[in-house]
Formats: sequence, structure tokens, C-alpha cells
Amino acid sequence: MQSFYPERFERDMGCTEADWLRWLPGAVGEHHWKLQTCTAGVRIGDGALGLKWQAAEPRVIGLVRIPVLRVSFRFAGVDEAPRHAFMTRFDLYM
Repeated sequence: MQSFYPERFERDMGCTEADWLRWLPGAVGEHHWKLQTCTAGVRIGDGALGLKWQAAEPRVIGLVRIPVLRVSFRFAGVDEAPRHAFMTRFDLYM
């Protein structure tokens, strides 16, 4: 977890798209959300979070291959406190 989450940031997640899609409903919790191809929109109060992802080349460390999913987070109209609360849960779940 972080102490601050900016309105826009990107992450490399160590998972496949199938893993991501399986975990996403639990990570967004009770927030209303809509899934589309490689994107999702999440309502957070009067604001929203836009998620976009794409699979990248796996990381290879010796004989170990770790999948990589590049995820873009874009908050709109979500103040710092609710953004932090949402991302704290999201990070703990993911």
C-alpha cells in the first residue's frame, strides 16, 4: 500500500488477464462497475475510476516466468481521501 495515490498512474501487475478478471469483482467491492474489453469503469461516489490493461512480455528470472499485466488507473472527480480508501482495499485484495 501507499500513503498517496495520484489521480493517474500505471502499474505492472504480476498476473494474467484471467487472474485479473477473477480478482477484480472482489477488489472493487460494493462499487458499481462495468467491464468491457480490456477496460473497466468503477463508480466511486460522484466520481469514477477508469481501468485499462494489456498483457506484456513476462518477466523471466532464471527458469521462472512471471506474467505481466500493464494496468492504467485514471480517477476523475474522486478526492484524495476516497481515492486512498478505495485503493487501500484494492491493493489488499489484489
